Amino acid sequence: MTPKKDVTIYDIARQLNISTSTVSRALQDHPAVNKLTKKKVFKTAGEIGYQYNTFAGSLRKKSTSTIGVIVHELNSNFITSVLAGIEKVTSEAGYDIIIAHSSESYTKEAANAVNLFHKRVDGLIASLAFDTKNLDHYQPFHKKGIPIVFFDRVEPTDNSTVVVIDNFKCGYQATKHLIDQGCKRIAHITASLNRNVYAQRYQGYKKALSEHNLPFEKKQVIINDLSEEAARNAAYQLLQCTQIPDGVFITNDFTAAVFIQTLKENGIVVPDDIAIVGFNNDAISKLIEPKITTFNYPGIEMGEIAARQVVAHLKGEQNLQLTNTIIIRSDLIIRESSLKKHTPLSIVGT
Repeated sequence: MTPKKDVTIYDIARQLNISTSTVSRALQDHPAVNKLTKKKVFKTAGEIGYQYNTFAGSLRKKSTSTIGVIVHELNSNFITSVLAGIEKVTSEAGYDIIIAHSSESYTKEAANAVNLFHKRVDGLIASLAFDTKNLDHYQPFHKKGIPIVFFDRVEPTDNSTVVVIDNFKCGYQATKHLIDQGCKRIAHITASLNRNVYAQRYQGYKKALSEHNLPFEKKQVIINDLSEEAARNAAYQLLQCTQIPDGVFITNDFTAAVFIQTLKENGIVVPDDIAIVGFNNDAISKLIEPKITTFNYPGIEMGEIAARQVVAHLKGEQNLQLTNTIIIRSDLIIRESSLKKHTPLSIVGT
């Protein structure tokens, strides 16, 4: 079957008996073309199936009306909610988004950055992979004056605008909550300490132990990839300790759910034997029994704020060079998994 030929502005001009330059101006909403002619051009374009080449037009205007987004994964409730927030703001402002994901790979993240740069995105919103070593791959954006906002996983030494929660405070609060429940031996399951989110929660955990004169034992800090297999291995590792922990702070709800299930399979009662605090307020935190005490991670709000920063810069309403760190609120949601004392359920603000 012969492919159907693309409809061009010449077809519209021929049908309306006007010049191609008039059609072109009408499609770009040029003020030199009267409203009636514009209406006829758009009506005819729709009827005969004309597709306006927005990319070619945007190159002439030196703007593609697109914003690039780099995330470290897609299979995450948190990332999905962030993307929803970004899309809401960008679509209202007339921008499309191009989403790329690194699959937790620095190499792939760098390749994504290069690709988006060559696609001439007007701005960029990014969250770093587990093993990202430096931000050299973002330098072309800086040199070109393309605004970048990093969210969640950021590089603390970079001078870019970042949108984060207070991870140190969350780590401290999670650990203190377990201490308040009577826990004396508190373990911590987390991911790469090269990333700010995990490093800061870890520091908050250590600070809470120190302030309450509880021992810090390195063997009770397990750093892994937060996968299902890693969660099961962490549970078995802690159950083999001479002194089994009576509380565990886990920086991911999925990992916490698998960890709890593994404990239950081995006759451990949660929270009576081991109290658990998770992180992210993923859907699974309310589906498993007992329901998981966790932190609300406001993904939609984080996405909206990051997108607003980029859009405002592009519209000349603010200068991102004058904005560094934006910290948004996150709450501890207390549920059954941590309540050794069976105190009332609640939400604690951070």
